[in-house]
Amino acid sequence: MKLRKLLLLAALAALPHIASAARPRLIVQIVVGSMRAGDLERYADNFEKGGFLRLTEGGVRYTDSRYDYQQTVTPVSLATLTTGAMPATHGVVGDRWRDYADNASVSLTAGWEGPGPYHLVAPTLAEALQEQSPDSRIVTVAAEATSAVVTAGRGGDAYWLDSLRCDWESSRYYAEQLPDWVVRSNRERDNLVYADSEWHMLLNEYYYRNTRRRAIAPAPHNKKSGDGLRLRNGYERLLATPAGNSAVLAFAAKAVAQYKLGADEKTDLLNICLDASRRITEKYGPESVEVEDMYYRLDSDLAEFLTFLFAQVEPENTLVVLTSDHGSSPSYDAGREEADRFNTRQFEVIVNGFLNVRYGIGNWVLEYRDRGLYLNHNLIYERGLNLADVQNEVAIFAMQFRGVSHAQSATALRTSYFGSGYARLMQNSFYPRRSGDVILNLMPGWIEERPGCVSLSGSMYGYDTAVPLVFYGAGLRPQRIRHRVDMTLVAPTLARVAEIAAPAASEGDILAEIAE
Repeated sequence: MKLRKLLLLAALAALPHIASAARPRLIVQIVVGSMRAGDLERYADNFEKGGFLRLTEGGVRYTDSRYDYQQTVTPVSLATLTTGAMPATHGVVGDRWRDYADNASVSLTAGWEGPGPYHLVAPTLAEALQEQSPDSRIVTVAAEATSAVVTAGRGGDAYWLDSLRCDWESSRYYAEQLPDWVVRSNRERDNLVYADSEWHMLLNEYYYRNTRRRAIAPAPHNKKSGDGLRLRNGYERLLATPAGNSAVLAFAAKAVAQYKLGADEKTDLLNICLDASRRITEKYGPESVEVEDMYYRLDSDLAEFLTFLFAQVEPENTLVVLTSDHGSSPSYDAGREEADRFNTRQFEVIVNGFLNVRYGIGNWVLEYRDRGLYLNHNLIYERGLNLADVQNEVAIFAMQFRGVSHAQSATALRTSYFGSGYARLMQNSFYPRRSGDVILNLMPGWIEERPGCVSLSGSMYGYDTAVPLVFYGAGLRPQRIRHRVDMTLVAPTLARVAEIAAPAASEGDILAEIAE
């Protein structure tokens, strides 16, 4: 009996030990725009030890993490990531939509005090932390105002780049005036150093897996960086090159020092959104040398940032989360004889013409935006028509267009329950007060036609929904988790780690490997 007990204890000791994260002094959430789930492995051979590899080899890595809905665009997925809720609950359907009462276009973040969370419905992790731990310091940094506002919500301080001067700014919603250290940084024009930097390949061409190249100059440098980089101002130049990510991470490092993040026992939060990654992917495509080089440069910047971060706050007291807002489609012109792009303006005109024939001349179509077609409700009611009938007719008509795989009316999404398949993913993205009257799903590989973009997100396909998810530090041991993970679990998991209640609209459970 004693021998059997000893053998049992030995067997238990041989099992892998799973350690959940201790309550950290600082949580750092890094969101890399348009990073596909497989990118960390695809380019791993050329990564440094201190950047991405430090996180993936030393942390808990989820290999099958996904957004479980169709509308995988940046503001929508950032809202999901930070609220723990589906779009059908958190209400973010895009960066703007139509108000059905007066037909006006509504901006998600525009307001009289400058960019702010005026139209956000669900509270974010930052708001939950601020409410339950008032002494915690919360900072959000992004290149674009919308990314910063959606991620922060009404919690803490938020900073983004001014699109005119390329300075760091906030709005009166978050603070009456900028802190002195931000003013000083702007006065010294730090970001122009990044904006004026020349983009050339970091490595010898031999080391690159991708072969398509449009603008980047060969290593080590070339006086001409290509016509693709001649953009209208410093802000656009910055966000069209890896220097945009460099500027954001450099500013985030300053914020760590200036706010003294992680300096006491209260859990602080730093959100970092790297929008330049998305812009580069949209412009050049995921198969390009430009995107590959961007990752190598980001890896180097990340290594430098992490070295600085852990010099300020020990890894045992820090939890770093690395993920993405969505992936990106294959480039529409990559190896195809026919361009797989959906002409949105043509779609608007033809649908309006169809309704003119059916119901008489009128401005029936207000706008097509982000897979949604907005109809003129006022005109429909004036003509004595049934809104549901018109929506259903348009949905049936839309199926005749090349590139459209599915079309659902708002009435069907509002009144029916779809437990599986494509309609469930569309329903998870649907918010009745803001979504379009007819929601489209395009065929795999198809994107909406947009100037200067060869790749876009916003679909229900794996190349858009599957993203990396890595947790590092705070006593976690290296693990690779292969079971399916929904991205609504991130916010409640971080709340549990910080020992606060999850954001109020949070729908997910927690990741047991991190927070139990």
